[in-house]
Amino acid sequence: MARLQDSPGEATFRARARAWLEQHAVSVDKHDIDGLKAWQRKLYEAGWLGLTWPAEYGGQGLGFREQAIYNEEAARAKAPPSINNIGLMIAGPALIAIGSEDQKRRYLKPMLTAEEIWCQGFSEPNAGSDLAALQTRAVSDGDDYVVTGQKIWTSNSLIADYIWLLARTDPDAPRHKGITAMIVDMKSPGVTVKPLRQITGEAEFGEVFLDDVRVPKANRVGAENDGWIAGMKTFTRERANISIALSVRLQQQFDRLLEAVRNRDVPLDPQQARDVAQAYVDSQCLDQTCERLAERLFGFESSVIKVAWAEMNQQLQEIGLSTLGPNAPLLPGTGFPLESEASPIREHSGEEFGTSWQFGYLRARANTIEGGTSEILRSVIAERVLGLPRK
Repeated sequence: MARLQDSPGEATFRARARAWLEQHAVSVDKHDIDGLKAWQRKLYEAGWLGLTWPAEYGGQGLGFREQAIYNEEAARAKAPPSINNIGLMIAGPALIAIGSEDQKRRYLKPMLTAEEIWCQGFSEPNAGSDLAALQTRAVSDGDDYVVTGQKIWTSNSLIADYIWLLARTDPDAPRHKGITAMIVDMKSPGVTVKPLRQITGEAEFGEVFLDDVRVPKANRVGAENDGWIAGMKTFTRERANISIALSVRLQQQFDRLLEAVRNRDVPLDPQQARDVAQAYVDSQCLDQTCERLAERLFGFESSVIKVAWAEMNQQLQEIGLSTLGPNAPLLPGTGFPLESEASPIREHSGEEFGTSWQFGYLRARANTIEGGTSEILRSVIAERVLGLPRK
C-alpha cells in the first residue's frame, strides 16, 4: 500500500518500481553467487541501483525518498537482495562522501554492476562496539602502507574482492585519532580469510587476517589519521540504509506469523493471541516511526529504528516459533530460508515454512549486536538525539 506521504511524482515512481519487480523478480538460491550477481546486474541495467548516487558515477541522481520507496517495494515483492550490499550500503556512499575523484571513477560503477564485491573491515576481536580500540596497524613504507592485524565478523569476506578497512597509522595519537581508512585488495599477498560458523549453521561472516599486506597509499580514503570521521560517516549510512527497509520486513514477518496462525490445527491460547496482537501493534508503530523520521535517517535518528526493530524482530520470531508448538525443533525442513540483513538469503515457502521460523529464531539473536549493539545505540540516542549529558 502506498504511503500517505507519497507525492504524485513519488506515487508514479512507486507504481513503476512495483510493476517492474512484479514482472522481473526471480527466486535465486542464497548459495548461487553467479545468480545473485546476475540479478544485481539486471537491477543496475534497469536503473534500480545507485538511486541516490551521482549520475556521473553510474547512479540515478535521485533522492532519499525514491530509495526508500524502492526498498519498500523490493521487500514487498520478496525480490532477492543485492549481493554487494556492503558496497552499495557502506563503502560506496562513503567513497562518494570523502573519496578522491580517481577512487570514485575506479570503484563505484563496478560496485553497482557486482563486478567487484566488497566487505567491511572494522570490528576486531577486542574492538567491536568500541571501535576506537582497534589495533590493526598500518606502517608507512614509501608509497605503501604495510598492514598487520585481524578483523572479525566481516560480512561477505568469503566472496569479496575488496575490503573497506580501518587501521591505526599513529599508535601514539589519542584513541579516536590516528586511524586511517583505506581500500585493500582481498587478493593481496598476506590476506587470509577463514569462515565463522554461526549458531544457525551458516557462515555468513569471516575472520580476516592481514600479515604484512602492502597497500598503496593511493588506496587511502581521505587524509591520513582521519579515519574516525570516515568510520562515523560509514556507520550513519549503514544504519540509515538498513532502517529504510526494516519496518517493511517486520511487516512481512508479521504476515508470515498470521499464516502460521491460520495453519494451526488448534486455536491460539489467550496469551499467544495477545502476543500476536502486540506484534501487530509493534509493527505498525515502527512503520509510523520510520515515516516520521524519513528525512532524518541519515543522522543519528537511524539508531532509534535499529534498536526498535532488533528487539521487535526477536520477539516476533519467538512468537512465530511458539505457534508451531513444542515439536518445533523436530519439524522437517531442507534449508534455512529466512532473509537476513547481512547475508544473501532468499525466503521460501511450502514444506520449509516451519524451518524458516527455526532459523529466524536463531538468526535474530544477532539483531541486537550487529550494526551496533543496542546498548551502544541507546547511548547514541541519549547523547546525540535527546541531548542528555554523558555520565
